[in-house]
Amino acid sequence: MSAPPDPDAIKALPLRPCVGVMLIDDAGRIFAAQRRDASAPAWQMPQGGIDPGEEPRAAALRELHEEIAVGPDLVEVLAETEDWLSYDLPPEIVPRVWGGEFRGQTQKWFLLRFLGQDSQIDLQTAAPEFSDWRWMGSGELLAGIVPFKRDTYAQVIAAFRPWLAA
Repeated sequence: MSAPPDPDAIKALPLRPCVGVMLIDDAGRIFAAQRRDASAPAWQMPQGGIDPGEEPRAAALRELHEEIAVGPDLVEVLAETEDWLSYDLPPEIVPRVWGGEFRGQTQKWFLLRFLGQDSQIDLQTAAPEFSDWRWMGSGELLAGIVPFKRDTYAQVIAAFRPWLAA
């Protein structure tokens, strides 16, 4: 059995620069996908790291294509969060994620409207991350996200509220 992570060492780790994508349909419902690596329900929006030298908007469009095969021709960028939003991982997870190099993520979020058909969303990408997906209301999304991301998701929902279904 390994020793528990050192809290001071974890606090000293940086946050991973990342983007998040809130993809909405014409009705203002939010795209959410079930993580493939989770045994319990763990629904989330597409997100991922920013490559060195990459602009956040470009990273958001790349991540959307990599995760659900939706290219830039199938979306309209509506808004982005003014600030970067951050969260810390639970300490017991830190050593197992991103090589233990980060304590959490700091994210720039983008709101995109999906212009395509549901049949154009494909989870069977080169490196599949999700096992299922659906359109959700904001309350259902908040209920289905892992607890350590819930506050960040609430901030994203508040930032993009005018575009979302009631």
